[in-house]
Amino acid sequence: MAKNNPRFQATSVLSGTNQLLWLILQGLFFVLGLGIFIALILAPNLGIKAFWNVLIPLAPLLFVLVVGLWRNVCPLAGIALLPHRLGFSQRKRIPLKWQDRLNLANVCLLFLIVPARHLSLNVDGLATALLLALLACIAFVGGIFFDAKSLWCSGLCPIHPVEKLYGQKVLFSPPNAHCGACHNCVIPCPDSTPIAELNCSPKNRKLQQLAANLLTGCLPGFIWGWFQVPDCQNSAGWIECVWAYALPWGTMCITLLLFLGFRRVLPRSRWGTLVNVFAAAAVSCYYWFRIPALVGYGLYPQDGLLFDLRHSLPYWMVLAAQLSALAFFSWWLVLRNPAPGVWALRPPFLVKR
Repeated sequence: MAKNNPRFQATSVLSGTNQLLWLILQGLFFVLGLGIFIALILAPNLGIKAFWNVLIPLAPLLFVLVVGLWRNVCPLAGIALLPHRLGFSQRKRIPLKWQDRLNLANVCLLFLIVPARHLSLNVDGLATALLLALLACIAFVGGIFFDAKSLWCSGLCPIHPVEKLYGQKVLFSPPNAHCGACHNCVIPCPDSTPIAELNCSPKNRKLQQLAANLLTGCLPGFIWGWFQVPDCQNSAGWIECVWAYALPWGTMCITLLLFLGFRRVLPRSRWGTLVNVFAAAAVSCYYWFRIPALVGYGLYPQDGLLFDLRHSLPYWMVLAAQLSALAFFSWWLVLRNPAPGVWALRPPFLVKR
């Protein structure tokens, strides 16, 4: 039976003006997502800039501050929940062991998909559109067979492990706008369970703990290595393919070994701080490279470019933005010590299991 913590439990079903507001937001984000998808096919340069150089750079900051907001409006989540909302989902339960396997699979998917950006996705709008269509199909078909968020949103989605790592100290907890009542589709629910409790997996959930350690330890090195690889402007050969994967995978092994080494020598009471340090290192490393790339000061000036401001924006302003991001995420994720929180308030239980 899932725990019912009154601090993180909504007292009533979301309704009225609040429900209408969330429906409007969900509709706007779905239309935005559909527009980007169409642009990737019909106007690929615009679609690539909108998706890879606007939406994706904003995502980590959103995950750090209010990941519950993103969980409420994510277009793929809406597609995954469509069978449930329309009443033709078979609502099968996923056993705990398969939940853990999905949690490990989504980490592996993340490390497989992201290097492919250098090979084609960053420069090929159609390839990105096909990837998004494939993910949407998986989410929709999963929603036909399995209950609510269990298969996609809290299972196979490759962004889900990043949400869990980054969203440890949220700014606020919005109501869960997807679930009118809690079906206990995933236990423990990642949306409505304090992160400390979520990380304390029972001994028989070793795969879940393995996935968490793998992502936490690997992500800083993976991000650093990823930014050292240029985009392939033409068809990628085998050398480019090997390099696109070998460098980020190699550097992520280094930070994973560091993470496991620190876990071995530090007392268990300090493991939470260690996770926070690596989470801050990951998101700080991302923005350290991403901020200059957006304005033309990246390692490879044309990669990830939004606006070329090299002739109008002095480099010291870019450096100031990098240092500000480093200071902010270090404070937010490591030094700041808020009360335990959750991504979203759990709606009232439909049935306890």
